[in-house]
Amino acid sequence: MLALPALCGPQLLDHSAASLFRLLLLAPLLEEWIMRAGLQEWLMRRRLHTALVLALPALAFSLLHVTSGWQAMAAVLLPGFAFGLVYRRWRDWRLCALVHALCNGLALSFCSFSTY
Repeated sequence: MLALPALCGPQLLDHSAASLFRLLLLAPLLEEWIMRAGLQEWLMRRRLHTALVLALPALAFSLLHVTSGWQAMAAVLLPGFAFGLVYRRWRDWRLCALVHALCNGLALSFCSFSTY
C-alpha cells in the first residue's frame, strides 16, 4: 500500500523558490527531454513494439526517482506511461513537459493541503 507520508516527501513539502523552480520547470523540462525526445524517440525509430516503446521510458522515469524511495518510484510509473502516450500521439516533448509540470503542481497542492 502506498503511504501518504512516503508520497509527500520533503521535496513536495518544501515550498522554497528553488524547490518550486526545480519541480515546476527544471525537472519537467530535463526529464521529458531525456525520456521522450531522447529515449522514447530512439525506441520509436527502431520500430519496436508499442508496449516496449512506452514501458522502457516509463521504467527509466521511475528509476530517476529512486532517491525518493520505492513508493515514489511506484507513484510516478503510471504518469511515466501517460507522458509516453502524449509523446506517441503528438511527438512534442515540450507538451509532455507541460503535462509533467501540471502533474507536479497537482502533487504539490495535494501534499500541501493534505493532513495525514
